[in-house]
Amino acid sequence: MSHSTAETSAASASGGEDLLVPALVALDADLGATSEDVVRRLAALVGDAGRTAGADGTEDLARAALAREASSPTGLPNGIAIPHARTGGVTRASLAFARLERKVDFGAPDGPADLVFLIAAPEGAGSQHLKLLSKLARALVRPAFTASLREASSAEEVVRLVDEVLAPAQPKAPAAPAAGAGTADGAAAPATASGAVAADAAATVDQEAPVASATGARRIVAVTACPTGIAHTYMAADSLVAAGERAGVEVVVETQGSSGATPLPADVIAGASAVIFAVDVGVRERGRFAGKPLVSSGVKRAINEPDAMVAEALRAVDDPRAERVAGDGGAGAAAAGAGARSGGAGFGGELRRWLLTGVSYMIPFVAAGGLLIALGFLLGGYEIVNAAPGDPAGRALNTLIVQDFSLTDLPDGGLLQYLGAVLSSLGQLAFGLLVPALAGYIAYAMADRPGIAPGFVAGLVAGATGAGFIGGLVGGLLAGAVALAISKISVPQWARGLMPVVIIPLFATLITGFLMFALLARPLAAVTTGLADFLNGLSGGSAVLLGIVLGLMMAFDMGGPLNKTAYAFAAAGLGAATATDTAPLTIMAAVMAAGMVPPLALALATVVRRKLFTAPERENGKAAWLLGAAFITEGAIPFAAADPLRVIPSIMLGSATTGAIVMATGVQLRAPHGGIFVFFAIDGVVAFVLAILAGMVVSAVAVIVAKSLGRSKADLVAA
Repeated sequence: MSHSTAETSAASASGGEDLLVPALVALDADLGATSEDVVRRLAALVGDAGRTAGADGTEDLARAALAREASSPTGLPNGIAIPHARTGGVTRASLAFARLERKVDFGAPDGPADLVFLIAAPEGAGSQHLKLLSKLARALVRPAFTASLREASSAEEVVRLVDEVLAPAQPKAPAAPAAGAGTADGAAAPATASGAVAADAAATVDQEAPVASATGARRIVAVTACPTGIAHTYMAADSLVAAGERAGVEVVVETQGSSGATPLPADVIAGASAVIFAVDVGVRERGRFAGKPLVSSGVKRAINEPDAMVAEALRAVDDPRAERVAGDGGAGAAAAGAGARSGGAGFGGELRRWLLTGVSYMIPFVAAGGLLIALGFLLGGYEIVNAAPGDPAGRALNTLIVQDFSLTDLPDGGLLQYLGAVLSSLGQLAFGLLVPALAGYIAYAMADRPGIAPGFVAGLVAGATGAGFIGGLVGGLLAGAVALAISKISVPQWARGLMPVVIIPLFATLITGFLMFALLARPLAAVTTGLADFLNGLSGGSAVLLGIVLGLMMAFDMGGPLNKTAYAFAAAGLGAATATDTAPLTIMAAVMAAGMVPPLALALATVVRRKLFTAPERENGKAAWLLGAAFITEGAIPFAAADPLRVIPSIMLGSATTGAIVMATGVQLRAPHGGIFVFFAIDGVVAFVLAILAGMVVSAVAVIVAKSLGRSKADLVAA
């Protein structure tokens, strides 16, 4: 191709590589009837151009792009689709473009797409490449650019149009920033223009600089972020900017993309009337927006319905009942933010988020502590945690060894016994943080960092008084509520800086701790003791029923609230197991075995009846073998998301079968995680494996039957 000045600039900016060349362009082509067909054909173009690591690299690119497509379709309004992936199979950052003769559905709300860009980024793509790819993505929201692509008469013209977007002419001089919208730390000034000119100007500034629409009577600040941070992040930003222009208000957007983010200046946030969070991941430092009316959604809604989101934000400004980013804005970022409600979420949704936050932060303590204890058993024997014979202080054997011996002065059992004592002691210490971490991070989810201290203390009180896991749940909710209530108290300006680091933690800890000790500890301890006694008394049919319930919970939402509740219940009881009280060990075995079944069963089904599953599902099935074997129930989520009515009941049936068998046979497990990698910690491993195999077969047969019903032979052949 002949390189224009713009093309040369683009090549230079991308490290000497043209992202798009004529060989990667297919005009007025029929690339198949499905999005999978189109993605694979475009990936083949990238491979044929020598930009992947051979045939395996091309397949890796296609597989990664299809997996991204399965998790969230990349179709956009106005006939556009941007499948994308970042993978080690790509050796040079590349674009492949197709103008389709036969439109193909990529999941856009307004119909199929005729313009498709496959964005292929290497695993280690530098920030400059990512910025160029992102610049293309945000250009696709401009009608003038997409119209020019539809009118292009040759591949060379398409390349020229894209190169002009990636390396636009530099502006003669930056426009003066809008009033109150200055920049900090050298960030590029927000572009100020109207209509399409605003979008063009926004494309010339640094991809991570705040993007602004024209100045209006009101200002809205927004944050956009998607998991990959290459395309949707920036398209959402420009869609909101354009919607602000149409509504006559200023919209300033902070894009939290893959190559970092330039935070919005404090004075811009302070002058904003409302906040929009269009994100699929957490907002960084969201406490900066504390107290502002909030509209929240996934990133794709900002692309598909930007005008509606801007209108909602404007209505929220005048609505005293509107949701707000929680905390005291004057107290700084440390004072608030995590407790902001997602737009439209009721109390039930908020409670779910608080509890899941606590459980998710608790699980690393459980996994680390439980696996260390299991390794200690492997090296030092199960008696390593029993009372040391003849010790006048009544210490456990592992405690005695770590206190009285060392590597240079080994106990009678030798090096393995010493290492077993060290590992089991470390595990017990980590396990001791289980309930405090649960309570602390529930409070954190409600009141941000000021809630951590009272939450952890509430968890410690629960442990000290025997209130256990239930006490941790209640104490965390209480600590978060008290901290959040204190944060809303109006204080003088001089005291605001002390609120998040001194005043809130001090008084929230005092109030929560007093209430726990004086009012709640004994009733909660009684509930915990009664539950333990009930479980210890289970046998026969009652134990089987408990196994069925636990299996159903593990499979129903595959890592969601019910799954995490069942797991946390089992893991919390694990630390209380003794030589005479082994019920918690059997419960842990039932939960782990039932949680392994869904991904393993679906992997099996994709092998037995391949035609019932799409190509992305068959690829997910390969990964599901390892995920299931390692007790990662989330490996079943892609299948359930694609066909929930058939998949979820089927896997629940298999997991319930497995849970019942484990409880009936009395299998015991001393490790809270690990799947097949902790078989050494299982007492009754043969029954454990047979229970899993039985559940796999039941679920696989059920899902095959469910997917076969109502499908003609022609459908199966087409699949």
